[in-house]
Amino acid sequence: MKIYWNGTSKNIIGNKIRTLRKQTGLTQKELAEKLQLEGHEFSDLTILRIEQGKRFVPDYEVAILADFFGITTDELLK
Repeated sequence: MKIYWNGTSKNIIGNKIRTLRKQTGLTQKELAEKLQLEGHEFSDLTILRIEQGKRFVPDYEVAILADFFGITTDELLK
């Protein structure tokens, strides 16, 4: 498992996830439900904590979220 670290936080995708979610017009709950329908274990609380930067996001979840939003993991991690 790779840990993405920017020097202050192990969650460097929270703001980007919030922006992408809002651009697609989804609530946190709706995003979680769509990810669950794809077979992934995300709840609205998980999405909230990711967006707030309070939850560590492992590399496999980074890949899941990037795929959902149709971007590369590199784009998500910028």
